[in-house]
Amino acid sequence: MGDTSIFREIADKIKNARKAVVLTGAGISKESGIPTFRGADGLWKRFKPEELATPWAFERNPKLVWEWYAWRRGLMHDKKPNKGHYIVAKLEQIVSHFWLITQNIDGLHRLAGSKRIIELHGNIWRERCVSCSFRRENMEVPLKEIPPKCPQCGSLLRPDVVWFGEALPTDALNDAIHHSETCEIMLVIGTSAVVQPAASLPVMAKNQGAFLVEVNPESTPLTSLCDVSLKLKATEFAEELEKVL
Repeated sequence: MGDTSIFREIADKIKNARKAVVLTGAGISKESGIPTFRGADGLWKRFKPEELATPWAFERNPKLVWEWYAWRRGLMHDKKPNKGHYIVAKLEQIVSHFWLITQNIDGLHRLAGSKRIIELHGNIWRERCVSCSFRRENMEVPLKEIPPKCPQCGSLLRPDVVWFGEALPTDALNDAIHHSETCEIMLVIGTSAVVQPAASLPVMAKNQGAFLVEVNPESTPLTSLCDVSLKLKATEFAEELEKVL
């Protein structure tokens, strides 16, 4: 697979770190069979995600938007975490101050056992009311009601995800920035490093002296900045790191 000494160096950095952060993107879940909705397998009917995943689309046609999310939930509901998710959960047991920042909305990191998670873009298995503070987890597939209604006030529920044109949740973003700027090592796994503001987090970490490791089969805008860039899938990386932890 490659030079074992690189994995030993990464393992040593992790074990000796007071604080470590992992940032994950769609690449880690792609290996579990979660389709990336930007890919060829991502189109639904004749719509583009940019036309459906917006507050304006929901305002115009909440039923259509919810049908799209119900379809996506159907694609995801039987998917399982892979070795990439499990190695991230294991790192949380090794480092006393550990945080996982994910751009994924599929919930697979929680299924793998990760606890300290910042979900920058929300979670497709949660719903929130457009009018009141009601939130809930809903794992139903298929959904019994489209669009679902708030049991508290009767208004519409929406997927608890960040749509195009919406800001990231302030608390989640502030926490992500804080942990990125104060970690000693950051692993960036399966992210294209083009979606902002998540793409800036590794830059912040590096600027504050963190050891930066990228795991991605393709080069990204981040590659030249990294201390180590491994052209591997998340599962391949997990297998090699597991041997030396």
